[in-house]
Amino acid sequence: MDNREAMGSWLSGPREALENAGADFGYRGEQLGLPESGPGSIARPGRRIGALAVDWALCLLIAYGLVTHGYDQATSNWALLIFFVLGVLTVGTIGCTPGKRLFGLRVVSEAGGRLGAGRVVVRTALLCVAIPALIWDRDGRGLHDRLARSVEVRI
Repeated sequence: MDNREAMGSWLSGPREALENAGADFGYRGEQLGLPESGPGSIARPGRRIGALAVDWALCLLIAYGLVTHGYDQATSNWALLIFFVLGVLTVGTIGCTPGKRLFGLRVVSEAGGRLGAGRVVVRTALLCVAIPALIWDRDGRGLHDRLARSVEVRI
């Protein structure tokens, strides 16, 4: 390995360096028995972030218009509470928030069924903390999904 390959592996990350060495990681969701693409496959980060942005904007709008009647620090705090309630109610009942539905996503358990109420509360609370959602595994699932044993899939 020359210096250019070593520098390239450092910039690209350890996964690409291992793949160049012959390691096969498979596709996202293969370990969970999910298809590689299409309905039922693992949701990509762009769609997930877009859905999160839509949900946050909706919660901020509700807090702005119905609770604080203007924008100040309390608006963001109320928006976070509304985001938690929205997540628990909608993911717990229909499996998706308005933003997830708009982007064609759904939250299911690893076994493929609906999440239980306790797991929905854990998942949503960890999502509100934000740090667990920024730690991903090789399937692209956040720590909040791993701890709740859930998967965000395409519809």
